[in-house]
Amino acid sequence: MAGCLTAAHAPAQGPREIDEAAYAERLRGYWLAQVIANWTGLRTEGARTVPPFYTDADWPHTFDGRTLDFVVTQDPWAADDDTDIEYVYLHLLDQHQTALLSPVQIADGWITHINRFIWVSNYTARERLGRGALPPSTGMGCANQHRLMIDAQLTTEVFGFLNPGRPDAALHMADLPIRTTASGHAAHAAQFHVILYSLAPLSDPSLSGRDRVIRLVQEARTFIPDTSKAADICDTVLADFLANPDPNDWERTRDLVYQRYQSDAPAQGFLYRGWYESSVNFAAALIALLYGEGDLRRTIQIGTLSGWDSDNGTATMGGLVGFLIGEPGVRAAFPGVTLSDRYWISRTRDNLPDRVEPQGDSIEDTFPLLADRMLGIARRAISDCGGLVDAHTGRWLLPPPLPVLDANPLVREDARSNNNAVRRAGGAVTAASTQVGEPGTGRGVPYPYGVLGNGRETSFDGVEEDEIGRNYFPTELLSGPGPASVTLTITYDRPVLAHTLRFIEGDHFTAGPNGGWADTIAFQIRSNGVWTDALGSLSETPDPQRPFQILDFTLATPLTITGVRAICAQGGTARFVTCAELDTLVPAAMPPVASFDVNSDSTLTVDDLYAWEAAPADITADGDAGADDRRYLSRAVRWAEAAAFAQPDP
Repeated sequence: MAGCLTAAHAPAQGPREIDEAAYAERLRGYWLAQVIANWTGLRTEGARTVPPFYTDADWPHTFDGRTLDFVVTQDPWAADDDTDIEYVYLHLLDQHQTALLSPVQIADGWITHINRFIWVSNYTARERLGRGALPPSTGMGCANQHRLMIDAQLTTEVFGFLNPGRPDAALHMADLPIRTTASGHAAHAAQFHVILYSLAPLSDPSLSGRDRVIRLVQEARTFIPDTSKAADICDTVLADFLANPDPNDWERTRDLVYQRYQSDAPAQGFLYRGWYESSVNFAAALIALLYGEGDLRRTIQIGTLSGWDSDNGTATMGGLVGFLIGEPGVRAAFPGVTLSDRYWISRTRDNLPDRVEPQGDSIEDTFPLLADRMLGIARRAISDCGGLVDAHTGRWLLPPPLPVLDANPLVREDARSNNNAVRRAGGAVTAASTQVGEPGTGRGVPYPYGVLGNGRETSFDGVEEDEIGRNYFPTELLSGPGPASVTLTITYDRPVLAHTLRFIEGDHFTAGPNGGWADTIAFQIRSNGVWTDALGSLSETPDPQRPFQILDFTLATPLTITGVRAICAQGGTARFVTCAELDTLVPAAMPPVASFDVNSDSTLTVDDLYAWEAAPADITADGDAGADDRRYLSRAVRWAEAAAFAQPDP
């Protein structure tokens, strides 16, 4: 069947080896399938958010004034928010010649290029960036009330294709872009898409389309913590799909999603936040991928009919399948149609290069040009992770994989918070302030003090969140300016190890009562019942021009403590501060490492192969230390030898 995964390319010659030319073809297939899926899904965006939902019987029909059929005739393809923000990220990576964007580079990039056609969390993040905030604070609950919406799911998946076969590296590259607009389980849903895209390049083409997408979903799930709502969604959708005797009855699983996460959400311990939220749309995307079984047309059709924000998941999963089958497979899926490979980015995004002559028209880029730029970024990313790139033959040997939960940067960050660790262990975290605030509407909440130490801003377990806990604590007094200083305190009912003291601000205000920041902060710690001045260094100076600033005070020596104080010189003419979280952190866990350096001498030589022969190791992380591992390591050791490319491994 045209457009199915069975049409995919033959496997690479060696283990974890990629041919650049073939990869470029698959990237062209990704972009082409993504825009088809995006504009097809747009025909039903927001049209059905409660029953009666669309079903297969509604395709292809004119329904609700909408023609439900494939959109294939645009030339050039017009940018939309499902394709244009990742386009900006690709531009920034290429512009800065880096594999990892900094907070300032992301902020400057958004301000320069992303000013229109943005909604919900993207819109809120853009407003915060324009006022001086930097990621990741722009995706925290205290700064962004829409952080659990769909936005990050449709803007960051492309980072997976830039890190083929290394989901850990893809998550690292995507971490700040995801956290620019998302936190909690919405960040996990975005991560899931990144992981799918990173795993896809090494997906086994000998499997059926059904088995191939099932395996991708199952492998991606291992990177998401079980506590997350995103994990519950994945498990629910996958289990119902596997239990369904009718592989065409996708509507059954869609209706289950509606019941569990929308109509009966409170009874299930969940909140339904709107038709553009992360949850139901993450579920709909998984339904399209699984029931599509690797068929591009069927995947797009199901995604378009699924309901809610139906263009987003459709674009994501259509793009994934388009990558798996490559550009020829995408074109074969729509016989008799001439599919354009040209793109119009200035429809929605600003100040980006016009890469196609003549300049000044709406044809500004092409998918082949995009694919070529992505290859350059991928080469840098692969090299940075210890992989090997041969520019002459156009082949990549991917670095060893890390398919473990510890590779998720959000999991490692969550594990640092003592506020969360103590509470999860059944202990008490007590917050206090020497000044009781009286803020105006929309300027924080004075009660409970607990928002100072509820761990929300440093939690990435992905559990369902209430809204009150995301607020920040202000010391603002409506009756007049506050005192010169205020002391905020967190105490624990047990000793904890502290490496860093973290103060996360709330908002700053220049209109009305002026303030919200600390001119200076001095920290104290309690050890053996005694408060003493903390010795160490602050990551950066408090800045009145940067709301929601994350200020980390690194102790000179990690200490066992039972409390922390922040003594703040209150800023502004109204003299008040805001604080979303006062926390103490354990040392950051080093991310796991995978390497060809078997003997740990920091060089890659034949000695590593001898070391493997003496003690075989599972370098490919497939659960077995065998011939594939030896072949993989041998290829790495011999990578520089011209003969290694002339003959395949025995």
